[in-house]
Amino acid sequence: MFHALDDETRRIILDELAAHDGQTLFEICSRLTMQHGRNLTRQAISQHLGVLESAGLIVTERRGRAKYHYFTPGPLAEIARRWPISERNDP
Repeated sequence: MFHALDDETRRIILDELAAHDGQTLFEICSRLTMQHGRNLTRQAISQHLGVLESAGLIVTERRGRAKYHYFTPGPLAEIARRWPISERNDP
């Protein structure tokens, strides 16, 4: 999962899916180009999506010929549970 989060483009994809869940590859490509100035090929974005899916950070659903991508916050929540940030009250 840390490898998946290490790439800025993948973090942007997660941000986009968190804001607008259930996007197709075409929609993700369009948002990356128009809102973030990322001119990547569909194949490159598909590879990024594959890494995110392998890490459990997104899930996909096929409907007809379209494949929809959904953000899955569970793995990130698990990290927060494992290493909680405690408030320090230093004098």
